[in-house]
Amino acid sequence: MEHVTPWRARIRPPMQHRQLGKSDLQVPVVIFGAWAIGGWNWGGSDDELAIRAIQAGIDAGMNAIDTAPVYGFGRSERVVGRAIAGRRDDVLLMTKVGLRWDDERGEFYFQTVDEDGATLRVHRNLRPWSIRYEVEQSLKRLGTDRIDLIQVHWPDPQVPIPETMAALLELKNAGLVRAIGVSNYAPRMLDEAIDSLGDVPLASDQPKYSLVAREIEKELLPYCRRYDVGVIVYSPLEQGLLTGKVTSERAFAETDGRHKRATFTPENRRKVNAVLESVVKPIAERHGATLGQVAIAWTVAQPGVTSAIVGARTPEQARENAAAGDLKLAPEELATIRKAFEALSLAVPSAGSGTSLLSRIVRRLTSD
Repeated sequence: MEHVTPWRARIRPPMQHRQLGKSDLQVPVVIFGAWAIGGWNWGGSDDELAIRAIQAGIDAGMNAIDTAPVYGFGRSERVVGRAIAGRRDDVLLMTKVGLRWDDERGEFYFQTVDEDGATLRVHRNLRPWSIRYEVEQSLKRLGTDRIDLIQVHWPDPQVPIPETMAALLELKNAGLVRAIGVSNYAPRMLDEAIDSLGDVPLASDQPKYSLVAREIEKELLPYCRRYDVGVIVYSPLEQGLLTGKVTSERAFAETDGRHKRATFTPENRRKVNAVLESVVKPIAERHGATLGQVAIAWTVAQPGVTSAIVGARTPEQARENAAAGDLKLAPEELATIRKAFEALSLAVPSAGSGTSLLSRIVRRLTSD
């Protein structure tokens, strides 16, 4: 009979870990992003393959997983729960609150369809009763008694930030969550959240950031460095655009959000791929790395960035992403890559050029 080494006893390759802000969480520099495995807005997903991808990522040292209830409308969390069954203590679980498709109270955000074609209306809701309900449901789907990092998914203009933070503090005091974070918060919102939490640190903010989306360098990253707020960035590969694998000829199904994503026009893909080929590829070859690994390594090397969330739907993708956590680029390589992308001008279609409201919302929603 073949001897199977228990999961806990397996030797995992090293990966850089960093403290998340002032919290007690030590997070890997590359975090498994579980949006795509929810299937919604990604043209579907294979649950069994996704489970193997998560387990491969964990075995490779990527021992933190970022998900959200709205990713596949509960599906992503359920898949994550299955993948970590029997190994919960070795994994950091990060999920979110604030987007409800199952309750019409709150501010209407957008309308979409699920994989079965059913119409869903998503509302923003950060009222305390809604937060408590969402956390209860997430715990059930994830098959756990605690969430390591609970994050506000998007600000809710109808609910004062102190009210939201008070509800999250109650959950922390009850032992249901270990640390509190936010996502898509501007500095003025972070000020209010920090003040509301008192002696409990705000662990992190989760903004979008990549070589082609560097807006947070102006105010948010300096703010988070100054006040020691962790920064977990999403979309560091711009949903695959920075891997060099997305040719200008590739077509995306209408059920795939990249079908109408502004950065994915054929013209933009040609421009990005040209820079990847001429500037990033020589650097990648020197390190024996892929283009995507270099893009991830560049991202987590930027001052103020704690970790990057990177999605994977296959074990091979997960292992490749995890390996980027140990790739160290030289200062001159980091500068060369930055200079090339700062000189790159991408054509972004205006809102009136056929880009739907849903596609504009969804391309901001979260993780790569």
